[in-house]
Amino acid sequence: MEKRFPHQVALVACNDGCRNISCSYGCIGCGMCVSICPFDAISFNPNGAAEVDETKCQGCSACVIECPRGIIHLHEAGSPMVVKCSNKDPGKLARAACTVSCIGCGICEKACPSGAAKVVDNLSAIDEGLCLSCGMCAVKCPRHAIYDLRGVLTPRS
Repeated sequence: MEKRFPHQVALVACNDGCRNISCSYGCIGCGMCVSICPFDAISFNPNGAAEVDETKCQGCSACVIECPRGIIHLHEAGSPMVVKCSNKDPGKLARAACTVSCIGCGICEKACPSGAAKVVDNLSAIDEGLCLSCGMCAVKCPRHAIYDLRGVLTPRS
């Protein structure tokens, strides 16, 4: 396992409210990440999707490597704005698969004063190096696919 800087933590890019088997991009609840985590930082939420306790995560990236769907990535712990969706389907298909998926509408892009929010392949992405943590993307997201991990601007996920 490669040791990462302690300011990086793992993040599951799957909305906690989703857990819909028709979404081919979401967490399948296989448990690989839970079993591989040496810090006991990953558990399943009530919907059966994996979630990371960033107070326990050391950013070792074992779960990132192990996830069969590739929806876990390292995230800058100091950047509270995150996209909690991996669905790259166009809007209509994304809507059909999940009630809280990103539909690539671009509202986050328009709302972001720093240019950190961009839609790439029908999915919102936040450049953590540009993000001001203002939360406009999260507040304006009509599908609640963007979260403020602090729980200040959106309910804590």
